[in-house]
Amino acid sequence: MIEYIKNYLNLHIQSLNQDLENLSKQMDYLDPASKDFAELDFEYNYTTGQVNACLHIMGVIAEREDSGIDG
Repeated sequence: MIEYIKNYLNLHIQSLNQDLENLSKQMDYLDPASKDFAELDFEYNYTTGQVNACLHIMGVIAEREDSGIDG
């Protein structure tokens, strides 16, 4: 089960990183003072938080595996 979760998280992180790339490209064409830019900036930061949360979970899994802790 843990391998399934690790694989899912890896794929989810890849997808989120693609989303970040697309958001960044959209933001490149907008005025930083515009409402559209602000909305995309919020989404970019929110998505970055999701990536960081997934990476944290992956780190906890790796630590537990390295120390031999089950569950």
